[in-house]
Amino acid sequence: MGTTQLETVPEPKYLHLKTVLSEALDSEFSVGEILPNERDLAARFGVARATLRQALEQLELEGRLQRRRGVGTTVAPPRVGVALGTGRHTWPGTGDDAWQPMDCERAVPPASVAAALGTGADEVHLVRRSRMSHGRRVATELLYVPAASVPELSAIDAPSGPARARAVLRELQRLELDGQDRAVELGSAGAEDAKELDRLPGSPVLVVTTRFTARGRTAALGVATYRADTCRLTFGDTPDVEIHHDPERRAS
Repeated sequence: MGTTQLETVPEPKYLHLKTVLSEALDSEFSVGEILPNERDLAARFGVARATLRQALEQLELEGRLQRRRGVGTTVAPPRVGVALGTGRHTWPGTGDDAWQPMDCERAVPPASVAAALGTGADEVHLVRRSRMSHGRRVATELLYVPAASVPELSAIDAPSGPARARAVLRELQRLELDGQDRAVELGSAGAEDAKELDRLPGSPVLVVTTRFTARGRTAALGVATYRADTCRLTFGDTPDVEIHHDPERRAS
């Protein structure tokens, strides 16, 4: 059989360089370390600076690098695992939950959330949480909890702040959890999310909606927004598995 034209097209230089740079990141650099400047890198690998920039942009898109204003290009932390379809059902704030409570207030939820919760125009407890990885915020969450789900919540508790958020989570855990389900969609960061996540407005994000059920109804609804460049979707009970393309390196 003859060789097709597609098979004879050589790999673009920047893609080959991206592979070489990726191997160098694994073997020579640590998380958070600043890379040499473009001139030095281009000289080291014997390529034009335009080719180098293309390779660096690809690695940034894949989440291997991040560019920080006033600092330079640094090695990004490993991506955060977002488990979907897991068989583990737990309330927010229990076990090895990586989220940190930030604030809590009474608020009227958006119409779509109110419909899911069956609260109408009634106020709910709105718990704000964040998730950090290697010193940077990689996700924010809005957790909507109807008053009926936490009937014993004391009015004496802190009116707002992390203490109030923790009080709501503690009371929510008194319910027997029937189950939970998740849905994920690709979105773009609004002004508030962009500020919280240190991204430009319109940057890609993953929006994960989790519905918690108890006593045959929706007891809480969480809407988490993840930086798309810092997370990966996983399926099963082990969200921290990393798969490396190098056959000599095993999944950890």
